[in-house]
Amino acid sequence: MSEDLKKALELRRKIKEKKPEFIREESWRYKRLKESWRKPKGLDNKMRLEVKGWPKRVKIGYRGPKVARGLHPKGKFEVLINNKKDLEALDPERQIARIASSVGRRKRIQILERAKELGITILNPQRAEPLAKR
Repeated sequence: MSEDLKKALELRRKIKEKKPEFIREESWRYKRLKESWRKPKGLDNKMRLEVKGWPKRVKIGYRGPKVARGLHPKGKFEVLINNKKDLEALDPERQIARIASSVGRRKRIQILERAKELGITILNPQRAEPLAKR
């Protein structure tokens, strides 16, 4: 991993620490409103007007460095794996694998064995202990 990328990842981590939780306006007030972000649009909307004491709005200033966007904290791009064939297309230097949740135990074990052969890092290897002989 290059020195520039390490610095960018560290800067992204620091920015993320200071970033507030962006919540939907008055989601705390009404049960029917989820907390997921929606842009405030009302004419007299306190959040849109950025009145003191109201939650922060999403702004470009909270964005991380361009080099580090979309990367896993290890500095590689995450790729979702569904079968052994998907592993073949991976570049171990630039990509890191995450096994899809829909993959069963038997296929998961096969994927892990093939990944070990290819030298690919798997982010979620748990739940893959070998099947017991009956």
